[in-house]
Amino acid sequence: YVRHYGLPHDRFREEKRRSNEYVKERLPRIRQKVQKSEDPIYTALQYAIMGNYIDFSALGKNVSFDALEQMLEQPEKFEVDKTVYRQFRAELDRAEKMLYITDNAGEIGFDLLLAEELQKCYVNLKITFCVRGKPALNDAMREDAAFMELPFPVIDNGNGVGGTELSLCNQQTLDALSDAHVVLAKGMGNTETLYGCGHHIFYAFL
Repeated sequence: YVRHYGLPHDRFREEKRRSNEYVKERLPRIRQKVQKSEDPIYTALQYAIMGNYIDFSALGKNVSFDALEQMLEQPEKFEVDKTVYRQFRAELDRAEKMLYITDNAGEIGFDLLLAEELQKCYVNLKITFCVRGKPALNDAMREDAAFMELPFPVIDNGNGVGGTELSLCNQQTLDALSDAHVVLAKGMGNTETLYGCGHHIFYAFL
């Protein structure tokens, strides 16, 4: 995009800033809802899926924080396949390491809520977040993880592709992917670049 079309290197910087601020401001209220729910991990997963709506590369100016505000009141509308969810929980029962591959800025705040609930339930589980290494649309980077104050180790994949293209990832990311007992990849970009790669991955997106 930068080389061929002359677009700014980080052209969604302002959208990322607004998304992060919007979500972080609402995290305390959403965290309370998650913690009071019958299954906090399931509810947090619903919010994490909901957060995938914040995709300026796909929706552009159609991303509406007013619409997202309404979504926040109805997490139950974001259904999760119960069979896959049971498998996810069963694999977490015997896992020691989890790699959480993020997608969009703003959305990473909802990912934080899910990781928090997973850590409460699986106290010995080591969760590592993986973000983009360079600007890629409105995808989350280290600065977005820092803004959300993630209390988990954060690595970046070393490149600016809107997804996780393994041929372009740094060795740290490849090692983390190979070592993880459970991998969760958020968003369509990660699904498109990772599906069929040979690693056992759970995908979550709208």
